Amino acid sequence: MRIRLHSALILLSLILTVPASAATKQEKKVADATDVIDQLLRIPEQSIPPSLLSRAYAIAVIPNVVKIGFGLGVRRGKGILVVRREDNSWSNPAFVNLTGGSVGFQIGVQSTDIILVFKTRSGVEGIENGKLTLGADASIAAGPVGRHTSASTDLRFKAEVYSYSRARGLFAGVSLEGAGVTMDRKSNAAFYGTPSITPEQIFKSSGNDAPQAANNFVQLLTAQTRRLPMQPGMNANTASARNSSSPQTPVRTYGIGDPDAPSADDDFYAQDF
Repeated sequence: MRIRLHSALILLSLILTVPASAATKQEKKVADATDVIDQLLRIPEQSIPPSLLSRAYAIAVIPNVVKIGFGLGVRRGKGILVVRREDNSWSNPAFVNLTGGSVGFQIGVQSTDIILVFKTRSGVEGIENGKLTLGADASIAAGPVGRHTSASTDLRFKAEVYSYSRARGLFAGVSLEGAGVTMDRKSNAAFYGTPSITPEQIFKSSGNDAPQAANNFVQLLTAQTRRLPMQPGMNANTASARNSSSPQTPVRTYGIGDPDAPSADDDFYAQDF
């Protein structure tokens, strides 16, 4: 009888600890994403150009994306997505999944960190409504790196989404054509403690409604990007349409022409991080 009672107590304790373990996994994922952003902002000469970050409506960080290749490649990862508020701060994170394949001869296993920079709201709405296929539902391009970009790069940032990877501490543009991004509703429910929470509620909620791990990520990203001029894609229109109705001309804000000439970027990089 005592053995049965002892076994029942052990089983009950295991059941009660399942939600805590699930929440811990989500907190670890947010902490990993925070580390990726921290490393990105520490090396501005070799990371996402500030002129692109200033146009970002949303940013997704997917740490430790595993790519397995045996002839054909398969990519899979879990991460978080935040959207920019009107005051230039960032929302609480919602969890997302990234899945995709690649062609060409390849073999082995590789783990990289992926960052997606969304310029418009339409791409985020696709994720909220079910699934966003990069390249089909939203145009995507491998993101440029550094203060100055080559002539072959999309200097005016015409794509809706720009993709980056980080391996061994270095950032580079990566092709994610055909990859799918979906909302990870189970992780959202575990992290925020309610099964009925929606992405819209997460993006609109205050920082006090989120665990501390989320606040750490948001505060780090906000502290760094508030230095940039705010030109996010606040609606589903293209960037060119928004710029035509605005007195500002963000493309000319940055010295993309002569790399030796002084520019607004030089002032940005002269600041202490």
